[in-house]
Amino acid sequence: MPRTLFEKIWQSHTARTYGTRDLLALDRVFLHDMTSLPAFETLRERNLEVADVARSLAVIDHTVATAPGRNEETYPVMAPTVRAFRREVTERGIPLIGLGDPAQGIVHVVAAEQGAVLPGMTAVCGDSHTCTNGALGAIAFGIGSTEIAHALAYQALWLPRPKSLRVTVNGVLDPWVSGKDIALAIIARFSTDGGTGCAVEYAGSAIRALSVEERMTLCNLSIEFGARIGLVAPDDAVFSYLEGRPRAPKGAGFDAAVSAWRDLASDDDAHFDKEYAIDARSIAPMVSWGTSPEDAIPVDGAVPDPGTAGDRSQRSRWERALVYANLEAGKPILGTPIDVAFIGSCTNARLSDLRAAARVVDGRKVARAVRALVVPGSSGVKRQAEAEGLDRIFRRAGFEWHESGCSLCAALGPDVVGRGKRCASTSNRNFENRQGPGSITHLMSPPMVAAAAVNGAITDVRTLAGTLA
Repeated sequence: MPRTLFEKIWQSHTARTYGTRDLLALDRVFLHDMTSLPAFETLRERNLEVADVARSLAVIDHTVATAPGRNEETYPVMAPTVRAFRREVTERGIPLIGLGDPAQGIVHVVAAEQGAVLPGMTAVCGDSHTCTNGALGAIAFGIGSTEIAHALAYQALWLPRPKSLRVTVNGVLDPWVSGKDIALAIIARFSTDGGTGCAVEYAGSAIRALSVEERMTLCNLSIEFGARIGLVAPDDAVFSYLEGRPRAPKGAGFDAAVSAWRDLASDDDAHFDKEYAIDARSIAPMVSWGTSPEDAIPVDGAVPDPGTAGDRSQRSRWERALVYANLEAGKPILGTPIDVAFIGSCTNARLSDLRAAARVVDGRKVARAVRALVVPGSSGVKRQAEAEGLDRIFRRAGFEWHESGCSLCAALGPDVVGRGKRCASTSNRNFENRQGPGSITHLMSPPMVAAAAVNGAITDVRTLAGTLA
């Protein structure tokens, strides 16, 4: 029977079925310093060993400082957690990419850079944004600490079988509209519950035209759409991206792998349980205004009026969001002053993101009252950016240039926005207190954050387009 991309991968990894639950074999188990320690305690309590250390990879990223010259002890609050995590994975022989390692970075950036996730694979991590790796044509999703222990011990998990959803985006995007804008537009239109219970495949001409890194941004935000899994069918762009990666096949093995990967596409007459569509030409640079990723509007739009909400529950949530974000209904979002500009996170801290932002700030200065920082997604991204001179562009403009890590995305380390401060952010969540107690977050793309930094307020990057080389 005709099958979707998701069904092809899921079924090929299903070892056993019981009702609506499948025993899914796992190709990769990723670990990071924030969520994995309870899993190791479970392994000890049950006297279990790691089934296959070669299929696991540990990364230190969430709870560390990113200031230049940092080490595991720079942030003393979380240093014991980092030390404990390093000790646990080292004792078990799990490969570790820690601070000082030339490959260190955010786990969802590092996994792809290392070629540790390949088309057709299944991968899990104790982090909801694991879905990022679906951009390579893999089934990748976040799990909880108990599931991490099970995944390590048995290299498999019993899971409910998701339904299938296809989101088709056809047409040509505006040059200043990116994967981040597509994702926010989808979530704003179909809500944070739009993909609940589904594995989402992104398709259409606009998706195929995205770079692999922009597809990662799109898939990263699948969890904010309510879906644990987001995928894009692998193509020549993905194969070129993976060739030569440390953990990818080499030589004839890579050619053979590509030949197999070409079959990883939904059949023309495959059935999806749900279908959504959006016209690429209708998408403008997006900005979030409230306390959910679905609270997003075009940058030239107005803050919604709770009186226009669809129901009482939504109205109540909008009213609370406006109070928290200190915004007035019906007013333009343009011109809203910011205090902090953050370019980083597993959503938007890859090399192409930094290039796009640097293009905007080159020859300009950060507004006097704004703290602006760039936190590369990995040490590899940082080195390449420095080789291209991007760090000098950012520094001259007044940005701080940091070491790689999660930083202000979740504010689990020393980087926080500050109470009552407003941040233009390339991260993935604008929940209350997400970037620190009382912080206010506006999600947007890297060029949009760069434009906000130099103007000191939310800005339509398209108004700067005519002055950019």
